[in-house]
Amino acid sequence: MKLHIEKLVLGRPLQGAPPVHGAIQRRMNNIRSIWNNEYDNDVGIEKMLRLFLAVSQFFFPGLYIKQVFSKKWIAYQDLVVDIYVLMKLSYPLVLLSNGLQHHCLLFSILIWLMVETMLYIPTLIFASDAISRPRSYRRSMLLLFINYSEIIFDFWVIYASGSYLNRPFDHWFDPVYFSFITSATIGFGDFYPATPTAKFLVSFQSTLFIIFVALFLNFFTGKVESKGYFGQDKST
Repeated sequence: MKLHIEKLVLGRPLQGAPPVHGAIQRRMNNIRSIWNNEYDNDVGIEKMLRLFLAVSQFFFPGLYIKQVFSKKWIAYQDLVVDIYVLMKLSYPLVLLSNGLQHHCLLFSILIWLMVETMLYIPTLIFASDAISRPRSYRRSMLLLFINYSEIIFDFWVIYASGSYLNRPFDHWFDPVYFSFITSATIGFGDFYPATPTAKFLVSFQSTLFIIFVALFLNFFTGKVESKGYFGQDKST
């Protein structure tokens, strides 16, 4: 039974020796490679953006969670990252269902984790020169979908934390509904932004949706190899 569970959650053991450097050192090496133009001869705004994205990872817990499991327990690193991503997805649900969206500390943690998610994906695309390829691009796309869902959930809590719309929410599901409508950019119905802050939040969330779909999803889709049902038929 134990072997079946390990096979389910860990898959096939990774081949080769564990990495020499931990996650933090790999990030430091990555910053150094961007600074020294080892992979791309970028300058100006592009280089400053890439350096900002690379450095930003040191301000969030995800990097340090990877550090703990990056050497001694390398086999569990992806599993722990999956658990962490799911915990971030569940966090806004816990806040909203328990009426904790007005708690200052818990709300600040929500914003902190949301910023981590918003910066992590562009970091993978634009500022991971010296970082090894992921185990699976299909897994990366799945995590991307979860990341985007997390941001939608985070906006639930943000909308529920203040009086931003034309009328107050009558039920805890109302901010959920409004966040989904905003992310889908299909137009407003009974709820619509009534303050400058609300208009900014709605504009920002809609822009995130466009960026996720047009840039990030397109990037990872191009990396996925077609196999099985969607692969090329090699039979004669």
